[in-house]
Amino acid sequence: MLRGLCYLWTASLLPITFSGQLHSELTGVLDDCFCDIESIDVFNNFKIYPRIQKLTERDYFRYYRVNLNRPCPFWADDGHCSIKDCQVEPCPESKIPVGIKSGNYNRYSQVANAITDIDCEQAQDLGAINSTLSNYSKEAFEDWARHDDAQDHFCELDDETSPDADYVDLLLNPERYTGYKGPSAWRVWNSIYEENCFKPRSVYRPLNPLVPPRGGDDDGEGFYNWLEGLCLEKRVFYRLISGLHSSINIHLCAEYLLAEGWSKSLWGPNVQEFRQRFDPAETKGEGTRRLKNLYFLYLIELRALSKVAPYFDRAFVNLYTGDRQEDRATKELLLQFFNETKAFPMHFDEKSMFAGQKIEAKTLKEEFRLHFKNISRIMDCVGCSKCRLWGKLQTQGLGTALKILFSEKEIKNLPEHSPSKGFQLTRQDIVALLNSFGRLSTSIHQLHSFRALLKEKRRSTMKAPLISTRGSTIIGEQRNSQFRVPLSS
Repeated sequence: MLRGLCYLWTASLLPITFSGQLHSELTGVLDDCFCDIESIDVFNNFKIYPRIQKLTERDYFRYYRVNLNRPCPFWADDGHCSIKDCQVEPCPESKIPVGIKSGNYNRYSQVANAITDIDCEQAQDLGAINSTLSNYSKEAFEDWARHDDAQDHFCELDDETSPDADYVDLLLNPERYTGYKGPSAWRVWNSIYEENCFKPRSVYRPLNPLVPPRGGDDDGEGFYNWLEGLCLEKRVFYRLISGLHSSINIHLCAEYLLAEGWSKSLWGPNVQEFRQRFDPAETKGEGTRRLKNLYFLYLIELRALSKVAPYFDRAFVNLYTGDRQEDRATKELLLQFFNETKAFPMHFDEKSMFAGQKIEAKTLKEEFRLHFKNISRIMDCVGCSKCRLWGKLQTQGLGTALKILFSEKEIKNLPEHSPSKGFQLTRQDIVALLNSFGRLSTSIHQLHSFRALLKEKRRSTMKAPLISTRGSTIIGEQRNSQFRVPLSS
């Protein structure tokens, strides 16, 4: 019945269909839930993506306070990425208006609306993090931070009062490929997968760059037999991490440094990089699993957004920046967005998780929470500052989504006209939640773009004219071996 509703809903929108190897494998119903990938594609690309893009451009959602100087708690710091596109150019504290640091932001004021631009040197490099603040919402930042009394965090949160914490304008610091790679980056992901995804050392993870390959016959069957033998909760945990990893990789492939110039660098999609990470042939089928986990993560966060809507429905909840008109427009956009999320008929059913014996379920939930909290701490081991910024934000966003999913009773009992002691979200939680979902939405939209790009590449290669060269004949660079296994027709 639910799948029927999903197909009926999809039929009301324009369909997107692709043939080819990727599409033939990346279709159908996702494991551990009841929705199909085609429905998610249509829903996201036509309904959600345009709205989340507008929403995250609003002042309330574009500023994120982060401490990028916390030491790695797990291994000796081997030095930060020296590539210029990794670097941070923070705005000096002396340049930040006193209003931001004073903490007295309990009401709208004329000062908040009249404050002038900050005189702060801009970061010169395109890839550098730009901590300059706009002329809006100067007095509002500290007031945005609400205290969460429900000690049920899934993340190790930054101390926003730390002198090392800075506000970062996310629009001026887009997530993109910086050149950060190799053993340092691999060690971060290896620690996440090997030590925090409930996996024993004896189980070999396919395509692990830090472990020698086990021969051509190893297709990961042992790993996936182990994974299927796990309880739902632990299987879900792995799929969430894999989905987050896949989403980040898609962003890096879509915003790749294609050419570096003296005055301006060229960023754009790198098709070969995408194929190396996701092509079924080049990854021995692993790429398809990775992308399915991206869709699974999307459904998890979508479910959390639909469940938390009542928190924002209450009249006294304002997305406060100090500009009344801006705040009204932002909340209206947010409520419209929530209406879209609730209209999707195929959400993930979190009630199937932690549903066993009460004591065992409680123990498993706490283990789940602590493992994820540990992953949020590993983000402080990322050597590239820009990668660290987006890693911390997206981890906090997913942690906030998990907190929402497991706070159903508290959300249902929210008082209409006063804050709740049982469930609260800080401004940091809200910004991270919406921006992390925005990243997932962007990933699925970019996946559509890569399909179209590969389709066009293949067409142009197939149509290449015969070229005669001293009696020999070649056909369009041998149909371009770079695209020998097309992802779409």
